[in-house]
Amino acid sequence: MMRCRIRLLVTLALGLLVAPLTAEAQPASRLPRIGFLGNSTAALEANLVGPFRDGLRDLGYVEGENILLEYRWAEGKYERFPELISDLIRLHVAIIVTAGTPASLAVKKATTSIPLVMIAGDPVGTGLIASLARPGGNVTGINAMAADLEGKRLELLREVVPTLSHVAVLWNPGNRFQVVAAQEVQAAAQALRINVLSLGVHAPEEFDHAFATIRSEQPEALNVLADRLFLHHRGRLMDFAINQGLPGVHAYRELVEAGGLMSYGPSYAEMHRRTAYYVDKILKGAKPADLPVEQPTTFELVINLKTAQALGLTIPPSLLFQATAVIR
Repeated sequence: MMRCRIRLLVTLALGLLVAPLTAEAQPASRLPRIGFLGNSTAALEANLVGPFRDGLRDLGYVEGENILLEYRWAEGKYERFPELISDLIRLHVAIIVTAGTPASLAVKKATTSIPLVMIAGDPVGTGLIASLARPGGNVTGINAMAADLEGKRLELLREVVPTLSHVAVLWNPGNRFQVVAAQEVQAAAQALRINVLSLGVHAPEEFDHAFATIRSEQPEALNVLADRLFLHHRGRLMDFAINQGLPGVHAYRELVEAGGLMSYGPSYAEMHRRTAYYVDKILKGAKPADLPVEQPTTFELVINLKTAQALGLTIPPSLLFQATAVIR
């Protein structure tokens, strides 16, 4: 009897010692796996991944401890999306996070069961969701398109170039949202009595033809819409703009950092931080269909004074006062 009691006590003691170790050493296979599908490269989108991680950390998630992040990068080649998405599906990710309409549409086409947290322009118009209030299906996230955004960009450009009457617009016909955005530019330009030179570019090899057309038609300014193709090749685009003496207003601040004159648009860093909120809600049992899609609330105006000086332009003080960042 005494031996049985001793064995029982030893077994219980060992159990108490082992139990905490088992609880702390969560196997990686049991941690929720989140897929992050990037349109460009890890280096180019580091300023977006950082805010996403920060948002997760604010909600108590630490990569490698209680959550796993699987990154896949398209490197500006949208045709790679199916392969990258299939890879994430094979890993049994719990959620896929995307930035941009092409990536979001590719995920929706590939799966209707894995929750998708997207940042996309006009998600209703492009068919990603049924409505902002009740998105339906497996998709929710943030609508990166603000009302009259394209018109605001042209108005800002005219403040710098009051005589502006002809602008070249670069857009990607392979991006469904870009089709909508290009139409909005046309409507806004018509209201402002500005002629538009519309240049659809699917791939980098088409830039030379677009450049030749600009040289021939001689517009007074350049407007580059929000597409990762242009972000990926921003150096080439902005070098051309400066060499041609073309002021411009663009969707991404990275183009201004590469030598462009101005950018205006929603804060992509803030939107990526906010996607963590959706990840948290879904991991805790919420259905994407029941999570309303949010609109951007923070906007950035970035101005490059060095480029303005090189182009012989004076930025009005009222515009500088509105700027969230000025490159000197």
